[in-house]
Amino acid sequence: MNYEDVSYEISDAAAIITINRPDRLNSFRARTIEELIHAFKRAWASRDVAAVILTAAGNRAFCVGGDQKIFNETGSYGTSENGLWEIDELHTVIRNIPKPVIAAINGHAIGGGHVIHVLCDVTIAAEHAKFGQAGPRVASFDAGWGAAYLARTIGEKRAREIWFFCRQYTAQQALEWGLVNKVVPGEQLLDEAKAWAKDAAAMSPTALKALKYGFNADSAQIFGAVKMAAVSLELLGSTEESAEGKQAFVDKRPPNFAQFR
Repeated sequence: MNYEDVSYEISDAAAIITINRPDRLNSFRARTIEELIHAFKRAWASRDVAAVILTAAGNRAFCVGGDQKIFNETGSYGTSENGLWEIDELHTVIRNIPKPVIAAINGHAIGGGHVIHVLCDVTIAAEHAKFGQAGPRVASFDAGWGAAYLARTIGEKRAREIWFFCRQYTAQQALEWGLVNKVVPGEQLLDEAKAWAKDAAAMSPTALKALKYGFNADSAQIFGAVKMAAVSLELLGSTEESAEGKQAFVDKRPPNFAQFR
């Protein structure tokens, strides 16, 4: 596959997958998701890969979710080669790849980008990284992994705070909440992630695979909510309420949701 939105390389025993849309704060469109899925499956199949590092280009943003400008202009996030919107499949492959996935957060992890990092096995953050949700601000949500699995990670109270109020949190706050595993200076981020991948490479791959699936088993029932939430989100996306949220984002103004109460 010819990548346009991501890059893929192997360093020692780590596959480094980089979202490469820094001019759009590494937001994703349909092609971005398709390429990420392909890259993760490529790492899955490679005997040269013991762990995966997921990061992004630049130092402003890891990922700020779906590309709202494209959505506002076209009514969708564009098309992939197969014509599908595969965000659920990306979430699934991150959970199912039998190798540790290390998120290296180089800036803002907001919205759908925040959901992606939560689903990674561990997260290392640069000191300047910021975390949070934006969905309700643009009449969107992730009531599957983005909500239920987040609550398992940091607790119901914190998860509800993140989703209901759409505030942003520092890397240090995220560390204190258990949302990230370690915080390092930005210039050390990738080296730190590589060091963690190197440690994983020294372990029994079968043991790591069994452990990952064992951890996943406890939260596997969330998958039903994932599919139900996807249908609900699709329905919301066709409403005037959704159009108001996305247009307000593009116009850089507060949305007028009062009319939809």
